[in-house]
Amino acid sequence: MARFPRPLAVAVTKAPECMLTLLENANIFSPEACGTGFVLTGGGSILYVGAKRPEIDRDVLTESVDLQGAYLVPGFVDAHVHSTGGGGEGGFSTQVPAVPVSQFTRHGVTTVVGLLGCDDETRNMANLLARTRALCEEGLSAWCWTGGYHVPPVTLTGSVRSDIVHIDRVLGLGEIAISDHRSSQPSQDELARLASEVHVGGMLSGKAGVMHLHLGDGARGLEPVRQLLAGTELPPRMFHPTHVNRQKRLFEEACELANRGVTIDLTAVEPIHEDEWSAEDAWEQFMDQGCPPQRITVSSDGGGCIPQFDEHGGLQGMDVGSSETLPRWLAELQRRGHALELLLPAITSNVASLLKLKAKGRIATGMDADLLCLGADMAPLHVMARGRWMVRDGKVTRRGRFEG
Repeated sequence: MARFPRPLAVAVTKAPECMLTLLENANIFSPEACGTGFVLTGGGSILYVGAKRPEIDRDVLTESVDLQGAYLVPGFVDAHVHSTGGGGEGGFSTQVPAVPVSQFTRHGVTTVVGLLGCDDETRNMANLLARTRALCEEGLSAWCWTGGYHVPPVTLTGSVRSDIVHIDRVLGLGEIAISDHRSSQPSQDELARLASEVHVGGMLSGKAGVMHLHLGDGARGLEPVRQLLAGTELPPRMFHPTHVNRQKRLFEEACELANRGVTIDLTAVEPIHEDEWSAEDAWEQFMDQGCPPQRITVSSDGGGCIPQFDEHGGLQGMDVGSSETLPRWLAELQRRGHALELLLPAITSNVASLLKLKAKGRIATGMDADLLCLGADMAPLHVMARGRWMVRDGKVTRRGRFEG
């Protein structure tokens, strides 16, 4: 793969929002396979996508990059990251630090949705919202869920509905924990009331209004969601259960709900127990069962702790999630022979559609210029977020303020 050439005509000192960048000879997946073509970006948006090279005065073109047939795909959308850091289940020293912006972009992630998780006591919505806005200032696109594991959820304005309606970065509620020893053991009435707040908040604000649900190892599994669907008028599309591949039985429940209109979320972490499915195996089974391909997403749990508990709920060990598992997931399934256009939606367009991020998840004119060029091994080679290069030739070129 050739390195980036020197910019044409106009100096690269020009403000990034004024830059016109032409990507040539790209093997474009939008995420659908589009063949070899050209993509022009400027002002943070995609201005042109086509098989023919657009006619542009060289005096106004900032740079032209020949991708020589490499894959060009939408930047990944990671809907489950602990942007302020997760953990804390083993005491204060087990709190994970905040995730720097380059730990997302170097792995091809250009859009994140942050959450609090189990520790919604020493961390709160003010922390999360500030970190979300900081990531935006540093070049990423970032949103967040209001609340955390527990009920009543922590909010900034006093209610879930109000947070969704009045805070620009809040898309819905999450991650509310169910079927987990760390949850608040919420009743069905409490869950139904919260879900209604989310649904109406989404309607009033034009946002997704999604309830992102953490699933633990408890025997109840997804029964609370089935009861919500049976006992209320709430639409299936608003429920988004995550970690559903952590148990094989739980995954079968999730597939049944996907056939009823619920979008399920796989967590791309290395299995710890024999009863778990890897995200790769779970995706294959989902497709083999004929489940609707638009009803599955994959997230990383980046920045979150991956705890190991004994039968009494005692912490035995923990690891930390990373967005690097998303390109690994993609590479492994392509190695198994699956077409790229079938894999990409779970980490691009499916997520953007569920969350009503209308300018994300696709390569098309008018969309945000969030672009990822993949190397031969499916590793991120070049990453552009909102029209700015974040990674070139596999090396981070734009870092957060305190990354050194």
